[in-house]
Amino acid sequence: MNAIAKNPVENNEVTFESEVRQLVADQRDYFQSNATRSVEFRLAQLMKLKELLLENEDKMHEAIMKDFGKSKYENQLTEFFPIIDELNISIKNLKKWMQHRSVKTNLLNFPAKSYLVPEPLGVTLVIGAWNFPYNLSLTPLVGSMAAGNTTILKPSELPAETSRIMAKIINGNFDPNYLRVVEGAIPETTALLKQRYDKIFFTGSPMVGKIVNRAAAEHLTNVTLELGGKNPVIFHKDAVLKTGVKRMIWSKFVNSGQLCIAPDYALVHKDVKDEFLKLAVKEIEKANFSPENHNFVQIINERNFDRVVGLIDPEKVYYGGTHNRGDRRINPTILNNVTLDDAVMQDEIFGPILPVMEYETIDEAFEIIKGIEKPLAAYLFSDSSTIKERFLQEIPFGSGGINDCVMQVTNPNIPFGGVGNSGMGRYHGKYSFECFSHFKGVLDKPTAIETNLKYYGYSEKQLKVIKALG
Repeated sequence: MNAIAKNPVENNEVTFESEVRQLVADQRDYFQSNATRSVEFRLAQLMKLKELLLENEDKMHEAIMKDFGKSKYENQLTEFFPIIDELNISIKNLKKWMQHRSVKTNLLNFPAKSYLVPEPLGVTLVIGAWNFPYNLSLTPLVGSMAAGNTTILKPSELPAETSRIMAKIINGNFDPNYLRVVEGAIPETTALLKQRYDKIFFTGSPMVGKIVNRAAAEHLTNVTLELGGKNPVIFHKDAVLKTGVKRMIWSKFVNSGQLCIAPDYALVHKDVKDEFLKLAVKEIEKANFSPENHNFVQIINERNFDRVVGLIDPEKVYYGGTHNRGDRRINPTILNNVTLDDAVMQDEIFGPILPVMEYETIDEAFEIIKGIEKPLAAYLFSDSSTIKERFLQEIPFGSGGINDCVMQVTNPNIPFGGVGNSGMGRYHGKYSFECFSHFKGVLDKPTAIETNLKYYGYSEKQLKVIKALG
């Protein structure tokens, strides 16, 4: 297929939509040819992608620096290394993941075997997010490739340079009938969503997630939505503050707070709040967040800059609060004595602002969290086994941590995904393979033995035997 037009203004929307429709049809034909199903094919494509990423690593660093000042060091830590790790895990384990998975057979079906057979879903659409443009586009792509699907990847248009380099790497080296990057903004995404897929994977806001879900519902398409939310971090009065605050501050301000699993607000016990605030300021100043230190990135664009700055109430600024629209930088900011009525508590912040709320009892803290939509992540700092267990039993969240923040996402054995308003579905590691697969349930029965239990001519005795075996 020829290159798809990136701008429907230059190449009208009708033409663009017809090209997208043809692309989906071509990928469906390719998938139905069984070309993508063998383990040899999947491994070869995964290794090819890994090799291409390693060859283009420097160009990828340059692109993301142009987009929002993200240094090579942060890009390696938060984007590049996780993708390579995902590829390595998939390459190492793919043969095992593709095997039939035996399950127990009940007595009624004796002497049959029962097993699950993983099969690829078909043609998939992956829509990436802008805050980690490589990680949140290519990691689900790896899962789709490992599962044996064809994939259309739509990166976010906001970081234009990273979108461009991904398109260049993939479109220049893979058959478009197998993998294709389609660049563009809302019109292009709208055209893509009009088509029928076997799987749509979306990362972004709950608002856009609803639009994607509605479009998928038209075709009864399987959907995974990785969204966001207001992630709480609780500091109980028995928390080891020095270590806890250090871990929390790093996780809050990495990527300038533009991280869907970052702590969004802190609930701090009244007995330790003053010490918490002092330590938080100390850790921020020790980190010396700045472009020169390669540890503080720009806000993605002026629209988001203005939105985040608008959440800063000058009367509640405990630390920071300064910003520069010219280079889209907001300095780390702590707001104190925040209430649920404040603007900063109405939606996910997605920026370098930490609101601090005081609580007196753990019941009070839990009540605040449960009054807000289910978060993508939640964190607790406490050494109390009772408080820990209550946190795990009473607070809903996608994934989280006890005495740490964010690092759960670095463990490929822990699935990543939301719940309720923060998303549906999960991925990472083997869960990525499962996310893009369907598991067929099979009962495999030999013909040498046959009973008459299920056949017509029912009797009380027959039914008693069936009931006992069931």
